[in-house]
Amino acid sequence: MSDLVTESVLCIFFSFGLLFSPSFYSQRVLEASIAENKASLKRTHPEVWSDSPNPYDRKRQDNCPVGLKNVGNTCWFSAVIQSLFNLLEFRRLVLNFNPPANAQDLPRNQKEHRNLPFMRELRYLFALLVGSKRKYVDPSRAVEILKDAFKSNDSQQQDVSEFTHKLLDWLEDAFQIKAEEERDGEKPKNPMVELFYGRFLAVGVLEGKKFENTEMFGQYPLQVNGFKDLHECLEAAMIEGEIESLHSENSAKSGQEHWFTELPPVLTFELSRFEFNQALGRPEKIHNKLEFPPILYLDRYMHKNREITRIKRDEIKRLKEYLTVLQQRLERYLSYGSGPKRFPLVDVLQYALEFASSKPVCTSPVDDLGASAPSSGTLPAQTSPSTIDQQGPSSSDVPSTSPVQRSVIHKPFTQSRIPPDLPMHPAPRHITEEELSVLEGCLHRWRTEVENDTRDLQESISRIHRTIELMYSDKTMVQVPYRLHAVLVHEGQANAGHYWAYIYDHHQNRWMKYNDISVTKSTWEELERDSFGGYRNASAYCLMYINDKEQYLIQEEFNKETGQILLGMDTLPSDLRDYVKEDNKRFEKELEEWDAELAQKAQQEKLLSQIPRAPAPSPAPVQAGEPEYLEQPSRTDLSKHLKEDSVQAINKALAEQEDRGPEAIMDTAIKLEYARLLKLAQEDPPPECDYRLRHAIVYFIQNQAPKKIIERTLLEQFGDHNLSFDERCRNIMKVAQAKLEMIKPDEVNMEEYERWHQDYRNFRETTMFLMVGLEFFQKKSYMEALLYLIYAYQNNKELLSKGPYRGHDEELISHYRRECLLKLNEHAAALFESGDDQEVNNGLIIMNELIVPCLPLLLVDEMEEKDIVAVEDMRNRWCSYLGQEMEPNLQEKLTDFLPKLLDCSTEIKGFNDPPKLPSYSTHELCERYARIMMSLSRTPADGR
Repeated sequence: MSDLVTESVLCIFFSFGLLFSPSFYSQRVLEASIAENKASLKRTHPEVWSDSPNPYDRKRQDNCPVGLKNVGNTCWFSAVIQSLFNLLEFRRLVLNFNPPANAQDLPRNQKEHRNLPFMRELRYLFALLVGSKRKYVDPSRAVEILKDAFKSNDSQQQDVSEFTHKLLDWLEDAFQIKAEEERDGEKPKNPMVELFYGRFLAVGVLEGKKFENTEMFGQYPLQVNGFKDLHECLEAAMIEGEIESLHSENSAKSGQEHWFTELPPVLTFELSRFEFNQALGRPEKIHNKLEFPPILYLDRYMHKNREITRIKRDEIKRLKEYLTVLQQRLERYLSYGSGPKRFPLVDVLQYALEFASSKPVCTSPVDDLGASAPSSGTLPAQTSPSTIDQQGPSSSDVPSTSPVQRSVIHKPFTQSRIPPDLPMHPAPRHITEEELSVLEGCLHRWRTEVENDTRDLQESISRIHRTIELMYSDKTMVQVPYRLHAVLVHEGQANAGHYWAYIYDHHQNRWMKYNDISVTKSTWEELERDSFGGYRNASAYCLMYINDKEQYLIQEEFNKETGQILLGMDTLPSDLRDYVKEDNKRFEKELEEWDAELAQKAQQEKLLSQIPRAPAPSPAPVQAGEPEYLEQPSRTDLSKHLKEDSVQAINKALAEQEDRGPEAIMDTAIKLEYARLLKLAQEDPPPECDYRLRHAIVYFIQNQAPKKIIERTLLEQFGDHNLSFDERCRNIMKVAQAKLEMIKPDEVNMEEYERWHQDYRNFRETTMFLMVGLEFFQKKSYMEALLYLIYAYQNNKELLSKGPYRGHDEELISHYRRECLLKLNEHAAALFESGDDQEVNNGLIIMNELIVPCLPLLLVDEMEEKDIVAVEDMRNRWCSYLGQEMEPNLQEKLTDFLPKLLDCSTEIKGFNDPPKLPSYSTHELCERYARIMMSLSRTPADGR
């Protein structure tokens, strides 16, 4: 039994949930996830999955379902656990599991050390999902126990398949021990097997010999490639090889059919969306579209219906063969011709009819050219083309010195033989009335015949499609309904991605989306878009159906005495109820401490506001001629930053040449400073450490600025008035200022010099736009973030047009700009759907003032495929409202708004003035930029 269960339901836990590989995983992956979670507790900066410091952000709202925290690449765990938890019968089995009474007497081997503790943690986790006051709970303790599954007795790493077998063993053993303890002389029944296992009969022929085998199955694997819907996948899975040989007495062919003899209450299909590309040597994901229904009738696959199913299969096969013949005939009507270009035969006949009916109207090419020329160069109206050809133009009409006249005559026509009179339009040259009458009659008749034939073929094809669709719709074939309970979705490629689940709420009759800590209402339309595939990179990889006639699977519990439905904490056994209450008390204490901390801060701020403040010091005077970002310490404090670098270089130079004069010391200091900056420019630091922000020279070196520009910039650094704080530095400052005055205008192009420094100012400004935009994005202030990211992208694009190192990563800015627009679009659509006048107006204001003006920015570059897809997503969201029933005023507003949204123009409309940027010192700018980039480096590329 253990081997059978290892192929079953609990395989759901992980066989579909591989975050980074569809087929293999290792001990290190799970351990790395746990280590990452522990390490995150020690970090100062917020992680993508770290808890908000405000506990009210983590408080459960009303009776909203509880989410599961992603504790480090464990979205697969969350998707599977939530799918099983929302299966009420499975939930009851887990919550009401009691350890066997003789558990202490059992052999304490490695397996016994794992399955019962894991079962205990799973009970605790399910209890928290039932009654926690938290918005989401942490599954780390259960995940930590699972890491032992990767270790065998010889401590060798094993793949995920072996890990899944071990995990299934734990739960099977836990229930099996309990079942054996409670049996009363009968063979014990394992509820896991009863819930998730079925049987099928394999009937086949192997090398001419017939065989029959009954086999158990858990999840049923289905191939996706080459099929359009779930029934096609099942048909292919139920038939292998040459099935005709099964019905013949003498055949050496091999093949088999599968017939379900017993279906489990919970039927899980594994959709094989990954395949190994032998040529590339890597796994690839299959993105093909595969449809599946909310209600699946399985009668055609049952053994008891095998005879009628075989008859229907043969009939479908015959119909499909006939359908192929009809489609080939129709194709010849719709694509007529033997050349590379083909046209519908009806159109060909119509063109022939129009040609035959055309009357020739003759003219000369020279006449056409003359008619379009200036009046001074036109040919006399009475001059015929034949006369021109014979005599040529006279000297009086066409002076030899007139260039206009030469251009009118057009030598290619006058110097070569003029062709005979040509018709203005293609038309028969010689045709009698009798011939035209016969031809028109034939063409009219043939066109009508072709139209009728085409229509008949199309109607026949439609009837056959309809017949095939309804083949299994008779009453005898709709007796085994299975309802879709959960869809587990993967978005990404074979080697990376994200997982979430759509789960049907059978009592509220609606779909819910479970995406780690986020649990939201959803729709069948959203499920279709994300699960069917063929649309971007998201598709279902596991389907969980439940027997629609077995209501106990989803039925709530009732109080045996009162008959009332048990909800929430009332459904928990006493030990779990106490466990959840203790956890809720800890959370309530956290809320109280937060409130007390806020009250204390408010009191402190009130006291501080009553203390008079000293006036701020006035900014230092600006020395003319220096770059702006070097001369305004009140704005950026760059001079102070450069002063420290200059002093360090001077001290090093003094240490090397203490007895030399100020000029020699300055030359050595400049060389040392340049060497330091050159080293920084040549390094390849991580994104959070951008040395270009520290010094303009690094930016100049990386972008190959002229040597004279760099030299003058270094002289200005050492000639800065901030170096006048002591005698030695003041002497070097004076030498540098003297050298600057000695530079002749022809030695350094000051316009070019200013352009380089302006570019650097633009680079720092772009950095600030990007940084502030990302900070707002992480705070979910998408309206504020959008404007900053728009200017960051536009400025950055202009910088990158001058060189690859002039700006920042264009794809990164583009991603977050796109995400802002998508999130604002969703928010605006939600406001529109509310129906409230004020909220509808607010939603349309967001669209008209923020999103619509930005669409040309996304469409202007056709190479940015993701931007184009995002625009289509936003448009599709609003177009989906067309045809829906809504109030007349909403319909009117939608009608007025949609043309603006669907405008395909790429003309970039004006925006407001750039948002005001705060003042940052170089040190503060570098620190804040590093902080935001480090937080992004811990976030997957898709922004989650």
